[in-house]
Amino acid sequence: MRHGICILPDQPWKSARPLWVRAEEMGFDHAWTYDHLVWGGLPDSQWFSCVPILSAAAEATSRIGLGTYVASPNFRHPVPFSREVQTLVDISDGRFLLGLGAGGAPDDAILGESELSARRKVDRLQEFTDLLARTLRDDHVDADGEYYTARDMRLVGGSVRDRVPLILAGNGPRTVRFAARHGDGWVTTGPRVDSLDEWFAGLAHLRDVLDDELTRHDGRTVDRYLNLDTAPRKPLESVAVFDDMVGRAAELGFTDVVVHWPRETEPYRSPPDVLEQIASRGLNSGSSP
Repeated sequence: MRHGICILPDQPWKSARPLWVRAEEMGFDHAWTYDHLVWGGLPDSQWFSCVPILSAAAEATSRIGLGTYVASPNFRHPVPFSREVQTLVDISDGRFLLGLGAGGAPDDAILGESELSARRKVDRLQEFTDLLARTLRDDHVDADGEYYTARDMRLVGGSVRDRVPLILAGNGPRTVRFAARHGDGWVTTGPRVDSLDEWFAGLAHLRDVLDDELTRHDGRTVDRYLNLDTAPRKPLESVAVFDDMVGRAAELGFTDVVVHWPRETEPYRSPPDVLEQIASRGLNSGSSP
């Protein structure tokens, strides 16, 4: 099992930098930050931009993977975004992890565009992902899609696609199947339910959807990322709870789990000493099924 931590972009880099450095020191395999213009969980908070933060984090660290959690088409176009991705791959020396999702409120309306149905958001994400992958792989890309157009987008110097894992968010059958067909990884928050047992049962169902689709496509494999903080119980309320949840995730075949850096207030309020205890004894200690 690999372990990741998400650090919200709600504080200046002078304050945030020690957290990214500490995440690497603690032994985390990857660290993430949100990619929003405004996040509904902290709508009145100061908020900083994902790509510059990851660029700075790449310079402050040397080993840990660095990812978007997650980028979406709400305010990004795949063609110019591909240049930012290419640059992050270069600055991080191949440590960049590209999480992509359909996106939600309030970013979906902040540019004043017409509201899309959930189905059309998925349609747009699929077109976004396909064109982004092309611009990371091919030179002289042209496209005429429903949502995006490209004219002779250049990729001088060769493909970087093989150095950029596409980790596709999916919480329903359609998006999970798309992740199975086109992603290098699948990331999920699981179902919205009241109990931990229900949550893991829902995750088992999504896992089965993923496995069925992978079987249909020559048995290809993808990494499987689980956001533990969307469970009905806080994973960092104690070491025992963390170990139990990681163990149950491993039993379902998840390869990676992600928690958020503990905050003093909601969201993601947890005792900071629990994270230190887990790191001090080794992230994988006590979490095997």
